[in-house]
Amino acid sequence: MISELVVDVQSKEVSIAVMEDKSLVELQKEARNVSFAVGDIYLGKVKKLMPGLNAAFIDVGYKKDAFLHYLDLGPNFNTQQKYLKQLVNDPKKTPVLLSKTQILPEIEKNGSISDVLKAGQEVLVQIAKEPISTKGPRLTSELSFAGRYIVLIPFADKVSVSTKIKSSEERARLRQLIQSIKPKNFSVIVRTSSEGKRVAELDHELKTLVKRWEDNIVKVPKLKAPAIVYEETARTVALLRDIFNPSFQNIYVNDKEVYNNVRDYVSLIAPGREEIVQLYTGELPILDNFAITKQIKSLFGRTVTYKSGAYLIIEHTEAMHVIDVNSGNRSKGSDAQEKTAIDVNIAAADEIARQLRLRDMGGIIVIDYIDMAEAGNRQKLFEHMTKAMANDRAKHNILPLSKFGLMQITRQRVRPAMDVDTSEDCPSCFGTGSVKPSILFTDSLEEKIDCLVNKHHVKKFTLHVHPYVAAYVNKGLFPLSMKWKMKYTHGLKVIPNQSLAFLEYKFIDTDKNELDMKEEKEIINK
Repeated sequence: MISELVVDVQSKEVSIAVMEDKSLVELQKEARNVSFAVGDIYLGKVKKLMPGLNAAFIDVGYKKDAFLHYLDLGPNFNTQQKYLKQLVNDPKKTPVLLSKTQILPEIEKNGSISDVLKAGQEVLVQIAKEPISTKGPRLTSELSFAGRYIVLIPFADKVSVSTKIKSSEERARLRQLIQSIKPKNFSVIVRTSSEGKRVAELDHELKTLVKRWEDNIVKVPKLKAPAIVYEETARTVALLRDIFNPSFQNIYVNDKEVYNNVRDYVSLIAPGREEIVQLYTGELPILDNFAITKQIKSLFGRTVTYKSGAYLIIEHTEAMHVIDVNSGNRSKGSDAQEKTAIDVNIAAADEIARQLRLRDMGGIIVIDYIDMAEAGNRQKLFEHMTKAMANDRAKHNILPLSKFGLMQITRQRVRPAMDVDTSEDCPSCFGTGSVKPSILFTDSLEEKIDCLVNKHHVKKFTLHVHPYVAAYVNKGLFPLSMKWKMKYTHGLKVIPNQSLAFLEYKFIDTDKNELDMKEEKEIINK
């Protein structure tokens, strides 16, 4: 399987697409001004205790207070609080070495939140789940720093090895190796990707993570809660850290700064393979160039067609996600009914596994498959679904079909499900209900070009329009686009953009920022 990563950096958001054999399997969009990402560490203040929930609400600067349950405090919460008091009360002695701090006894597993926290108390917390719907962030006080091969956890002194490493000899080797090189009062979780790695690679990453801890913890005495202590790596690099494997053949980035960051990271974790990172400089939008925009349009709607006319209906609710499998125009003859049902269901399982990753759907997922009479086929479908989701990095649990033919899946949810609106405004009226002759659209575009060049003195820019419109203005021996260049500026380029509606357009400057033409658009639509 060939894996590729495509990173589209725009002025307002970054889109990251993961391709497997040219098929889109993961898509993440992150606003460039967004905060409260999973992994960020904050100095928070206890706002309110909720003994009935055995939890507390913590102020970390978000509009809704974040939620911290007693079980998420971590067994070594007392040690963390002791260390935090040393930092805050004795700032002249910073940095306080964690290795010289005494580890206190673990907190009671079945204790009460009011025994360890009080209103107004400052705590170090990490985002475990981003704000979802009407809920604030979910927190944990068991801080961790994730690397490619290991996870570093301060305030403890253990070594754990991933259960996915099956070889007992390799598990023993890694445990002994890490035990010999890790600093005191730090726990280490050895990840699956560390299997077979040399001591030099693991030691280098361990030192990097320890330095990351030391560089950020010294900020605490100067901060006033709520405040951010450590910001997780940019999502591009964080995603790459989790999914990078030798099967990656190409990573395409359309921004020079992000390209350099990704290239540096690849050279760090896979020396000699940094050549797979390529800077995309083509005229077409990067997602259009790799046929991703078209896949997004077809895969994110309420209805998803997948094979021989069969299709899925995907509904999202506050409590769960519901997926209905339909055979469409497949044969419904009595003799072929069972075979049709198992064929459609097996194909649906593959597409559903892809959709769960693609939309990052979490929580409870209920799937209504086509009814099957034979118990063997129901078991076959369950086993196939388990296999189809084997590559899903999110923790999940799949139950066999119930007597009603429903399959229930729970999937780890740490951020809101990806929701892309695939519908478009009416190409004639832009949703206003009044229609202006579309034949005059190019005249209106020319007015905007004239305004940009002669009024705003912008001499170099690109005009993004729907591919049909681009084909129209570029047709012929002396196309309309050439006349505009000769009349106004040679710095004009007309670019087909699949993400735009039929009569929608964008003017983009040389820094890839959209030029605000809202007033002019309103004139067009009147």
